[in-house]
Amino acid sequence: MRFSKLLAFGVALIASAAAAQSPMPAYKGIGSPATQQEIQAEDISISSEGKGLPPGSGSAKEGAAIFLEKCAVCHGASAEGGKIGPALATDKAARESLTTMKPVRSLGAYWPYATMVWDYIHRAMPRGQGGTLAPNEVYALTAFLLYKHDIIKEDEVMDSQSLPKVKMPNRDGFALPEEWKHGRPRLEGYTNK
Repeated sequence: MRFSKLLAFGVALIASAAAAQSPMPAYKGIGSPATQQEIQAEDISISSEGKGLPPGSGSAKEGAAIFLEKCAVCHGASAEGGKIGPALATDKAARESLTTMKPVRSLGAYWPYATMVWDYIHRAMPRGQGGTLAPNEVYALTAFLLYKHDIIKEDEVMDSQSLPKVKMPNRDGFALPEEWKHGRPRLEGYTNK
């Protein structure tokens, strides 16, 4: 009985070693180069100048309704912060922290480009459902948050032309490295002066 088990183990060992040395089968269609159309469909990066922004538009008034419906559950009804999400509307003291060496990490006091706000909302919001908001919704939510920080007026419409022109309060507090190019990760190389 012991000999038969030992013999069966030996045969199995030899068979597995032989299989390991045989060449792997070739699978067609796996590892083929991506087409330009496939690459463009996956490239959702937005530059600080607005390159990559899709058509669409939205105002703060429109964004307020969308915020209540899709964002308030995490960030609070007035963007004051909730159990899950941080405060998105900061008070004047936080915005005035720009005069210090460590600005508060809030939309109005930290981010250097309004296009970064659009990009983040588009990629990551709502939580666990990033990429599900339509461009008009993202423009409206971006406008709402910019309005909450007194950066734009409530009736201003944000679109691919107007959004890159918004001057964020901390734009001059960040520096891009010389070699930064469109398509690199959004925050790679950003430093706080």
